[in-house]
Amino acid sequence: MNIEFDAYKQKLNEVKPTLDGLADSLNLEGLRGELERYQAMQEAPGFWDNPEKSQQIVMKSKQAESKLKKYENMVSSWEDMMTICEMAAEEDDDSMLDELKESFQTLEGDMERCRLETLLTGTYDKNNAMVSFQAGAGGTEAQDWCQMLYRMYTRWAEAHGYNYKIMDYQEGDEAGLKSADILIEGENAYGFLKGENGVHRLVRVSPFDANARRQTSFAAIEVIPDIQDDSQDVEIRPEDYEMQVYRSSGAGGQHINKTSSAVRLIHKATGIVVACQTERSQFQNKENCLRMLRSKLVEIKEREHLDKISDIKGVQKKIEWGSQIRNYVFMPYTLVKDTRTGCETSNVNGVMDGALDPFINAYLTCAATGNWVSK
Repeated sequence: MNIEFDAYKQKLNEVKPTLDGLADSLNLEGLRGELERYQAMQEAPGFWDNPEKSQQIVMKSKQAESKLKKYENMVSSWEDMMTICEMAAEEDDDSMLDELKESFQTLEGDMERCRLETLLTGTYDKNNAMVSFQAGAGGTEAQDWCQMLYRMYTRWAEAHGYNYKIMDYQEGDEAGLKSADILIEGENAYGFLKGENGVHRLVRVSPFDANARRQTSFAAIEVIPDIQDDSQDVEIRPEDYEMQVYRSSGAGGQHINKTSSAVRLIHKATGIVVACQTERSQFQNKENCLRMLRSKLVEIKEREHLDKISDIKGVQKKIEWGSQIRNYVFMPYTLVKDTRTGCETSNVNGVMDGALDPFINAYLTCAATGNWVSK
């Protein structure tokens, strides 16, 4: 019995340097200083005179407090497990072994997620994420695949405590969806999902083929940060875009109106098109469209290091063979494999149910180290 507790005591000693290192990576002293400043601001007279600014301070305060608490909980868990190991050795009691195993597994998971969060150093990594889905060529087959990906990402969001909001949803002709836009809300949503941007390829026996032939389908995922207020980075004037209104259609139930409340904006300089139909009023849909357009323009500007928005070209890559970032094979074997990181699993059903963390983790690690695999 003591052998197992001794083994866990050794494991705990082995992870201690990593746990200590996370304190430096998180800059705990800096976080504590930030939290004190934010709390002082909230106690100052007139703090709520500017609601928008005060809300931002409250949010930053909660984020700093959450990071500190997460780390303190990991340290406390480590100390509790060491105590259990020492008590078990003294009293020759194995009743705590199951709890010890579970606690250690939880600690490893928390440390790994904390490590990944330290890799999220991009300007917009902490932001909400806007995720767009676009079916490739292939009609019903590709549109069904697009809807499967939509389900996969919304499942992932729900499993991680993120909220998601449908911005636009265009149903397929017979099944699936042609395109959709959703907003995933929560800290680090963009940082975790940014690596999902690209073409996703499916190989399976088509449920829409009477001859049960194997089909290859493609769909594209675009992930951009939600940038709500960056007027200093990009100004969008009414003359910069063309606005079209139309009747809402597709998913939405009682939220879909019979009036022409849906809005589509076409940015003249770049050709970028955004649409929103899920709000009840035309004004709200337009505001959401401007929010999406601003985010797209700022993200492209940052990525391509352009000084002027007019320099941005709305070039769309083809959704086809050879451009995929990940392959999903259902037949003749089961395999999901990322072409950039080499991360793979045979648990296709798990992935389609939202188990994307291994792929997200591998991408962030490769991005930090530069150790990509060749396609």
